[in-house]
Amino acid sequence: MNVGIIGSGTMGSGIAQVAATAGCSVKLYDTNQAALDKAKVSLEKILNRLIEKGRIDTIDKNRIQSNISYVDTLKDLSDSNLTIEAIIENLDIKKKVFSELESYVSDDCIIASNTSSLSIASIAASLKKPKRCVGIHFFNPAPLMKLVEVIPAIQTSYETLEKSIDTITSWKKTVAVAKDTPGFIVNRVARPFYGEALRIYEEGLADFATIDDAMKSIGKFRMGPFELMDFIGNDVNYTVTETVFEAFYFDPRYKPAFTQKRFSEAGYLGRKSGIGYYEYDENNSIVIPSKAKESLDEKLAQQIFERVLVMLINEAADALFLNIASAEDIDNAMTKGVNYPKGLLAWADEKGIDWCVSNLDDLYNEYHEDRYRCSPLLRKMNRENKTFF
Repeated sequence: MNVGIIGSGTMGSGIAQVAATAGCSVKLYDTNQAALDKAKVSLEKILNRLIEKGRIDTIDKNRIQSNISYVDTLKDLSDSNLTIEAIIENLDIKKKVFSELESYVSDDCIIASNTSSLSIASIAASLKKPKRCVGIHFFNPAPLMKLVEVIPAIQTSYETLEKSIDTITSWKKTVAVAKDTPGFIVNRVARPFYGEALRIYEEGLADFATIDDAMKSIGKFRMGPFELMDFIGNDVNYTVTETVFEAFYFDPRYKPAFTQKRFSEAGYLGRKSGIGYYEYDENNSIVIPSKAKESLDEKLAQQIFERVLVMLINEAADALFLNIASAEDIDNAMTKGVNYPKGLLAWADEKGIDWCVSNLDDLYNEYHEDRYRCSPLLRKMNRENKTFF
């Protein structure tokens, strides 16, 4: 299979590595020759590390490298069976690239976008044959993360969807099919992990380190929300939150936090700027404040964890209620896309649907804010004594 990748940044290069490892002939395109050179050098380093770890041998390395060629003209992708765009999250720029690309590739070439937040239907509308367009959303780093969201637009043909699923599955990835709605599965369902943690901080209930410790020690999350926002970048994370908020017609559930806005405005972006919610040393390790070294109040930690968890569960339940994806795909998306310790719907079964409804109602009764409204699906399941699995 011939695969064209548009954009040689971290994501584009990662997708190229995945496809090449699976035996595809890959052309990695970028207008910037320096970026292509950097991608080539980066791949060399990555493959050498994989050899050191015993994951591949020299023969594998040479095969993967020989499967990738680096091109600086979009027309060079003309023989592609599948193209995946991984460039800046700007709808107008993507539409322009897709329109030009379509004039070069064959009629049966699938044209896909790796967008994490933009409408696939809008992107597809730039094509003369929009039925060939689909969303294929990888997670960073693409070679390591198992999940890929596949998002059919209104225009996407059944054949395009099936071919895309088969291809990505053959690349040894787990596919979750999502409806073309803002944030798809992961970026929608994960919003409370950040948003509710920020709200807890803004209410003065706990500091950044305490909230992070609660989510890691009790919830067994690999990273706390503030560590993760620093890792992603406060500018990037805030923009996604703002985009989802606007796309959902300003639904209070997705309302951004002033704290993150101010940190972003101040240039406190996290690891990449050396300071965010935490300070970082030259090795990108957190400089732990003395206050965070104190023992964690177990009761407070439990309250923090349960409040964030129930909001995550509510979001996952609502995604299922609105047919964004199947229950299995929603849980796979969160465990394999962002490394959650458990699927949220399975977690809801474990805690009890009545527990979920009761905790959400307690929050709503305290704040009388629509962000805490309980999903109708949870209420219905509670009445009927049902579980997700």
